[in-house]
Amino acid sequence: MKNTALLFLIFLFLQDAQAQKPLFTASFGVQGYTFRKHWANNVVGVLDTMKMFGITELEGNVPHGMTPEAFKKLCDERGISIPSTGGDYNQLVRNPDSIADIALKLGAKYVMCAWIGHKRGAFSLENAKQAVQDFNKIGKALKERGLTFCYHAHGFEFQKYGDGTLLDYIIQNTTPQYVSFEMDVLWIMHGGGANAPIDLLKKYKKRWKLMHVKDLKRGIVGDLTGGTPAENDVVLGEGQADFPKILKLAKKYGIEHYFIEDESNLEITNVPLSIAYLKGLKK
Repeated sequence: MKNTALLFLIFLFLQDAQAQKPLFTASFGVQGYTFRKHWANNVVGVLDTMKMFGITELEGNVPHGMTPEAFKKLCDERGISIPSTGGDYNQLVRNPDSIADIALKLGAKYVMCAWIGHKRGAFSLENAKQAVQDFNKIGKALKERGLTFCYHAHGFEFQKYGDGTLLDYIIQNTTPQYVSFEMDVLWIMHGGGANAPIDLLKKYKKRWKLMHVKDLKRGIVGDLTGGTPAENDVVLGEGQADFPKILKLAKKYGIEHYFIEDESNLEITNVPLSIAYLKGLKK
């Protein structure tokens, strides 16, 4: 009986230990736009702040007036890698090699594009068809340089089309070997509803490679503009996103890098709180 009781206690202990395992085990990353108000005045200060917060990955571009080599050196000195950088749609169409050159100097593996030009509020099938054509060409050119192209949907792509949306059209008609996607949780919810991140992760699985970990204020009903006031961007866990489910699926389907992006005007306060929230999530 004593042995049985002891084994039962050990079982309970192990169960509790299992329950306390962290859910989020990836590196802590940040999108450079989070510190948009600070880069111009104090690049070193921004990087030191990131290091203090425990951030080890950055998705971002080279600050104005710096070379890629100089910026990478500053990041390397603080243990911050740059797995992903951004490229303007039009420049990627005209000269993808110019973006690839910078990305490779930064040590990036991914190049993401965050916006398809269109008349605001009127993203159309013609826009989507042109994007598919352009993305396949861009993705092929970048793949030849050893890089992966990702499109970052912004919410306006949820215009209805057929049995789905124009975002479905873009994903389904781009070539998987050339075009992948970055999920911005806030913008996917803003355009597609609170369940859209979960639904789209399940639907397109490994087409998603990167994630912007970002939350939308509760009670906000989104639209197809791709824009929302800064105060609607809130600390992770305080908004509409079901991050335990989202992050479990993201890990299951192989998302490689997660970048906190805070578009509020309280980024210095909010980012540490969002990191604490992620650290507090348990399986």
